[in-house]
Amino acid sequence: MTSAQRFREFPHVDRCVGAVTHFDDAPTWIYDHDNPYLHGVYAPITDERSATDLPVIGELPADLAGAYFRNGPNPVFESKNRYHPFDGDGMLHGVYFRNGKASYANRWIHTAAFEDEAADGCSVSPGVMGPFDYSLSPFGIKDTSNTDVFWYDGDLMSLWYNAGHPYRVDSRTLETRDHFRLEGRKSLRLSAHSKVDWSTGELLFFDYGDEPPYMTFGIADAGGRLRHEVAIDLPGPRLPHDIGFTTRYAILHDLPFFHDMDVLRQHGYRVLTFHRDIPTRFGILPRHGQGSDIRWFECEPCYILHVTNCWEEGDWVVMDGCRSLNPMPDAQPGEGELAHMLAYMRLEANAYRWRFNLRTGEVREGDIDTLNTEFNKSNPIFHGVKSRYAYHQRIPLLHEGGHTLRFTGLVKYDNDTGRRWEWDYGPGVFGSEAVFAPRPGASRDGAEDDGYVVTLVTDSNSWRSESLVFDATDVEQGPVCRVQLPRRVPYGFHATWARGEDLYGAG
Repeated sequence: MTSAQRFREFPHVDRCVGAVTHFDDAPTWIYDHDNPYLHGVYAPITDERSATDLPVIGELPADLAGAYFRNGPNPVFESKNRYHPFDGDGMLHGVYFRNGKASYANRWIHTAAFEDEAADGCSVSPGVMGPFDYSLSPFGIKDTSNTDVFWYDGDLMSLWYNAGHPYRVDSRTLETRDHFRLEGRKSLRLSAHSKVDWSTGELLFFDYGDEPPYMTFGIADAGGRLRHEVAIDLPGPRLPHDIGFTTRYAILHDLPFFHDMDVLRQHGYRVLTFHRDIPTRFGILPRHGQGSDIRWFECEPCYILHVTNCWEEGDWVVMDGCRSLNPMPDAQPGEGELAHMLAYMRLEANAYRWRFNLRTGEVREGDIDTLNTEFNKSNPIFHGVKSRYAYHQRIPLLHEGGHTLRFTGLVKYDNDTGRRWEWDYGPGVFGSEAVFAPRPGASRDGAEDDGYVVTLVTDSNSWRSESLVFDATDVEQGPVCRVQLPRRVPYGFHATWARGEDLYGAG
C-alpha cells in the first residue's frame, strides 16, 4: 500500500494543517494563523504525486544522471502545542535525471510516530517547544526523520536532527521500507549529519543523548555492517550537529551551545544557552581509534551547524565550515509565544576555516568571508582530501527582511581565496540546499568543479516550483535549465545527490 493510498483511507486527513487548493497549489489556511512557518513558502502540502517527462526551460544536460533528493517538514495534523518547523512530519522530494529527461516524486516518510498518528487521527507529540513527554517516545517528542537524507547501502537513509532512529527508503519509489539498521549494532540512534565517504562507501556516524555516554562515534562498511564504535568522553549532554572526516581522521564537535538538564528534568522544556565563556572544542580521532586516542583542540566560542570539508596538510588538519557567533539571536518584541523559536531559526553564520596542528597543538582560525550564508555543500568526491569550492545558500539577516529562515540566492566560494560568485533567485523566490552533481565517471584526478549544481526553488509570486541546474564552473550565468515541477514544494532542510551509476546501474 502506498502512502497516498493509506491517506485516502483516513477521513480525518482534512484536519491536516496547511491544506492547499490543488488548482494552483496556492496555500490556504486552517489554523495557527500567526505562525509564519505554516504560511506561504513554508505551507505544507497534503498529497503525494509522481510525474515523468517534466517540461524543461533551456537545455537539460544529456550527461546529468542521478537524482536530487531533499528532506523537510510537512506536518499532517494540527500540532498539540505551538508548531515548530522541527516538528513537521518528514517528506522526501526527488527529482530524477536520466537520458536527457527528468521526473519527480514526493512521499511522506513513514516513521513510527507518523503511523501512530495516522491511526489515532491526530498529533499527540508536544513538539520541540515542549513540554517534553518521555512516556510518548524515548526522545520526549516525536522523531520526524525530517532533517537529512543520503544514499547508502543501496537505499536512501533519512535522519532526524536530534540523533533519532534512521529510516531506509527506496531510492526509486521513495516508499519507506523500515528502520535503517546497521548489522552488528544494538542501538538505532544516529545523528542526522553522519557522513558517507564516497571513496570507500563507508558510513562515519555519531550519536548523542542526555545520558552517558553523551556521544559515540563509529564506522560501518559499504554494506551496512558495523566495523567500529567507541564512546567519546564529554563533560555532559551536548547538541553537536555535524562531523568532519579526512582520509585518516574523524573530527568531532563539543560546542558551548547546549541545554540545562535540570530545567528539562523538572519542567520538561529544553532551554538552550550559548555559553560564551566556554571554548568550542574539536576532537580529532583516528578513524579506528579508541576514545582515549582523541585529541581536543580549543577554539573561540562558537556554534557550527555544517562542515564543508576536511583534509590533511602535513601536520595540519584543516576544516572548512560555517561558524555562528550568535546561535541564539535576541527575541524580537511583538512575536509572543513564538519569539524564541523565530529567533533560533534566524540563522547567522559565515564561511570559516579552522586549522589544527597535530604535532604542536597549535590552532589557527579565521573568516573565509563574512556574508551571511549556510547550508554549505561541496563535491563529495573530494570529501576527506584537499578541496577549494563550496556552494552555500544566501540567508538574509533580520534587518534585510530575514524574519524567517529563507534562502534567496546561490553562492559559490573559493575557500582558499575568499572569492565568491552569486546568483540571486529573484524577488519572492526561495531556494533549497544545493548539491554538487559530478559528471559521470568523474574522479579526484579531474577538476573539482567539473559538474553541475542542482537545487529546488519555489516562487511565492506564482506558487510554482522548479529544479534549477547550474554549470558549477560558472554559477553567475544562471541556470542552464529550469525543470518545471508538477507541484509547489515547501521549504525544507537538507538535500543530497545520488549518482546515476548507483541508482540506475552501469546502463
